[in-house]
Amino acid sequence: MQQMHASLNRLLASSVVAAALVIAGLPALAQTATTGTTASTPTASTALRTKPKPTTASDLMVQEACQRQKARTAKFLQSGVPEKFGSEEPFVFDPKAPRC
Repeated sequence: MQQMHASLNRLLASSVVAAALVIAGLPALAQTATTGTTASTPTASTALRTKPKPTTASDLMVQEACQRQKARTAKFLQSGVPEKFGSEEPFVFDPKAPRC
């Protein structure tokens, strides 16, 4: 009885390892090697990577956030109901308004 469990455990472990190797090998099979010259036009993935993501906020972004907060506060003071996530109403940003 003990021998049967040991062989069953080995069989199960080897099939799990084999399945993991097959799954890990699938992405490698999908890649193809090119031996010719590449085109000079950038692909969509390389064109998107050329512009780095902004890490700071611009002055207009800060001004818009300030105006949004003022609009939320005014609505809360008027109605007395606090804002819930996703309940934001349309907002029109005025870049010529005085700074906060």
